[in-house]
Order: sequence, then structure tokens, then C-alpha cells
Amino acid sequence: MAHPFTVSIHAQGTEGWLADRAGYLTGSVAGDILATVKSGEAAARRNLRLKLVLERILGRSMESGFVSDAMAVGTAREPLARVAYEAETGNLVEQCGFLRSTLWPFVGASIDGQIDGFTRLLSIKCRQPAAHLDFLRSGVIPPDAMAQIRHELWVVPQAEAMDYYCWNPDFPAGLQSRLVTVTREQADIPGYESAAMKFLAEVEIEYQAITTMADSVKVLA
Repeated sequence: MAHPFTVSIHAQGTEGWLADRAGYLTGSVAGDILATVKSGEAAARRNLRLKLVLERILGRSMESGFVSDAMAVGTAREPLARVAYEAETGNLVEQCGFLRSTLWPFVGASIDGQIDGFTRLLSIKCRQPAAHLDFLRSGVIPPDAMAQIRHELWVVPQAEAMDYYCWNPDFPAGLQSRLVTVTREQADIPGYESAAMKFLAEVEIEYQAITTMADSVKVLA
């Protein structure tokens, strides 16, 4: 059976990968569509809607390109974490390019790895020591990371679960990793889909309004 998404040939982090993602709702920003405030709309949600509209208008990514030291360390350690996960679980992880959903327009995901034909997904986090220790103690996945998990399970409907793997080699043996598995039922995919579709409808309305405005300007000119 064909997957309900296409897989890009571009590796994550490349110019082609950035172009693939332009205008798409992805897992890394899923937490922003769920952001709330006491009154009105959360700034993160509003800013994401504007970013996606601009990317569709301009036809290119609006990513800032900023990479903090912590982000650089996490990126460098990810391949090692993937090997550690394989050794710990016995699961063989395959990497892939950007996934573009064929079920919903402008929806995609960049997953850290997939197992056994996308029946299981992997999320790798190589966090700084304090955050790593906090997760070792609690086993509670941070809200933004959970939103990303929900989004990626939504994009890959045949995936039964996602493994959230937190790894830091600076810690002694026995404390370097913690693995938490999130099933589809635990992720409440229907609830996330409802929020995502509402947000995407708002993006489309704003995009169409700007397109109409452009047509009006041409007429006046």
C-alpha cells in the first residue's frame, strides 16, 4: 500500500530541504498552533500564520538560519544518538527526507528516523545537561516536543507509535539516555488534527485575502 505522503530526496538541513518546507506546517512549529493566552491570540501562533503566508507568497523559506551553540551541539550529536538508540532497542533506523502529506495541503514533517516501513517513528533530543537531567528524573515530554510528536504521527497515519529518545554522552553510563514511547492513542491525533486544520484554514483565508488585494491593486493601476 502506498504511503499517504511523498518523500523528498533532499537531506535535512540543506537548501533543498528548506525549499521543500516553505509554506508548510511542520512538526517543529506544531507547538505554536496550540499556544494560548488569556485573551486574544498567542503571538507565536499569529507569527507562524504570517510566516506561512509569506512563504507561500514569496515562494521561499523565511527561516532565520540562526543556530545557537546548543542547537549546533544537538545536531552534531544526533547521528551518535541514533546509533545509541539502535544498540539499546535493536531497532534499525532509516533516515529520509521531508515528508509532504498527500492527504492535506501544505502539511509535512521532518522526522529523525523511521522503523520498519514507517510503522514506528523516532524523535531524538540531545539536550543540554540541565534539561537532560530533568527528563531523566521526570520522564515527562516537554509540551513543544509532544506537539511535534502529535504532528508527525498525524502526517504518518500508519505509524503505531513514536519513540522519544533523550541522549547526552556527557553523563556516565546508565544516565546517558531515557526512552519514552508515545502511542497514537496517547497522542490524541483527532484532537491535534482539529486544531491543525483550523489553523491551516486561517492561513488560507489570509493568503487568499492578500492575493485578492494584489488583484485589486492591478486593476487600480
